[in-house]
Amino acid sequence: MLGAIILIMMIASVAAGLVNGSIHEVSAAAVSSCTRAVELVIFLSGTMALWGGLMRIAEKCGITKTVCKLISPVTRLLFKGLDKNSEAAQAVSMNLSANLLGLGNASTPLGIKAAKALSAPTARHKKRNTAMLVVLNTASIQLIPTTMAAIRLAHGSESPFDITLPVLATSLVSAAAGCIMVGVLYMKEQSDNDR
Repeated sequence: MLGAIILIMMIASVAAGLVNGSIHEVSAAAVSSCTRAVELVIFLSGTMALWGGLMRIAEKCGITKTVCKLISPVTRLLFKGLDKNSEAAQAVSMNLSANLLGLGNASTPLGIKAAKALSAPTARHKKRNTAMLVVLNTASIQLIPTTMAAIRLAHGSESPFDITLPVLATSLVSAAAGCIMVGVLYMKEQSDNDR
């Protein structure tokens, strides 16, 4: 579906360029946009490699267990039946930590690992906890919007972290609304599992 939308936009752009007599400007914009896109990917890949490497080092050094203990009151509240010493709890904690630091791309492998652990055959409240993980990843509460700041810096922003408070406020509101909806929608499953 996305491919069809992009194809329609490309055809419409070329058609508009032909009708307006500005096809040279359309082709120049296409080439320069491709160049800028590659530059942006290279710029962001350095940031993601740095933070991804630091997260891996943190996991190897045992920092993940410490982080897991620090945020265990929050994870126990949000994720029902989650043992704070389990692999699932550590994966959830590291995923949430990466999101708090604004490392959306670096948190993706951690989120996949957490989702697999939360839906293991022995896990309790599988659907509810997986839904909660998806909500928190989608809302992505960010104390430091690293990725967006890097994009703003790449596009010439003089103060790329000016967006920190609005990003934090909107992500907190969306996360709260999502968590409430997960609680409401999975209330029956929770009462059935608690029996």
